[in-house]
Amino acid sequence: MKNWVRGKMLGSGTFATVNLATHPQNSGIFPSLTAVKTSDTYGSHFLINEKQILESLGSSPHIIKYFGHDQTFENGEECYNIFLEYAAGGTLSDQLKNHGGKLPENLVRRYTRSVVQGLKHVHENGFVHCDVKLQNILVFENDEVKISDFGLAKEKGLKHGGKLECRGTPLYMSPEAVNESVYESPADIWALGCAIVEMATGKHAWNVSSGSNMWSLLIRIGAEDESPLIPDELSQVGKDFLEKCFIKDPSKRWTAEMLLKHEFISGDETVSLVKELINELPLSISPSPRTHFDFPHWASSSVTTLPPDAKEVCELKFEQGFCSPGESLQRLVTNERPLDWSESDAWCFVRSN
Repeated sequence: MKNWVRGKMLGSGTFATVNLATHPQNSGIFPSLTAVKTSDTYGSHFLINEKQILESLGSSPHIIKYFGHDQTFENGEECYNIFLEYAAGGTLSDQLKNHGGKLPENLVRRYTRSVVQGLKHVHENGFVHCDVKLQNILVFENDEVKISDFGLAKEKGLKHGGKLECRGTPLYMSPEAVNESVYESPADIWALGCAIVEMATGKHAWNVSSGSNMWSLLIRIGAEDESPLIPDELSQVGKDFLEKCFIKDPSKRWTAEMLLKHEFISGDETVSLVKELINELPLSISPSPRTHFDFPHWASSSVTTLPPDAKEVCELKFEQGFCSPGESLQRLVTNERPLDWSESDAWCFVRSN
C-alpha cells in the first residue's frame, strides 16, 4: 500500500523522473519530505543499481542519503521508486546560474573539498561514480554539497568481458575511458577537474561549439597532444590543483586522498588567498604601529581592494596584522566589517560482440 504522496516534479531524464514526496505517516525511517526518483520497468535497472551502491556505501556527509524503495502502479504503468534526501538548493549547475554564470574561487574551493571527500569515501569503499558533473552534485543548507546520481556507478575492477563500454557524459570523460573503455577511480578525478573548470568559468573544460561533431570531441579527449582548459581566472594554486586532475596517465593522476592534502582545498581556503595577497605586497613594509592611531604613512590609496567574496580574507588579515590603517580604524569605531553533450542520461551501454 502506497503511504506517501507524489508532489511537484524536480527534474527528469531519459530513464527517470524526480519528484518531491511527502510522507504523512512518518515511520521514523523516512523524513516528512524526500525526493523520489521513479522509472518504468525499462529503466529500473539504473535505479536498482543506484539503490544497491548507496546501500553498500553507507553513511557519509558528502553522499546523498538513501531512505528506501518501493514499487507502485500509476497511470496504468508499474513504477520503481527510490527515496533520497531532498536538496532545497538544487544542483551546482543551478548555483552557477544564481551567481551570474560562474562561482567565486572561495566557493569553488569549498565545494571542491566536499566533492573530493565524497569521492574518497566512494573509492575507498570499492566503487567508481562514473558520472561526476555539476548536475549530479546537490546543494543543501549552509552551502553544503553532496554527490548524487549513482545510476552509472560500478564496482572498482569490474569488467564486462572485454566488451566495449560507454559510461557517463562525453564532456567529462577521461582519456582512458575514451581510448580503452577503462572506468576506474582516476576517471572520477578527471571529471572532477572538468567540473572545477565549469564552476570557475561557467564554460566547459573543452571548447566545443553547439552542433559540433561528438566524435571529434572524443578524438580530442583521447589525443596525447591536447588537454582541457586551465582557466586564467583561477589562482596559481588552483591551476596546480587542476593540473593534478588532468594528468593523462591515470596511474600518475592524483587520487582523492592526495588531493585532500593539496593547498587548494586543505583547511580554510582563505589562508591560501591571504598568502597570495601577502606575496603581492611591496618588499618594504613599515613597522607596526604602537597604538591604533599611530599611522605614520596614512594614505587612502594604500588600502587594498578585496573582491566582494573575500570578507573572511580581510578578517584573517586583521588577525595576522595585515589590515590597512583604514580597515583597522573601521573595525575599531563601528560594528561593520569589510565585505547537448553535457547530459549523460541519454547515453546507454554500447557493446560489441
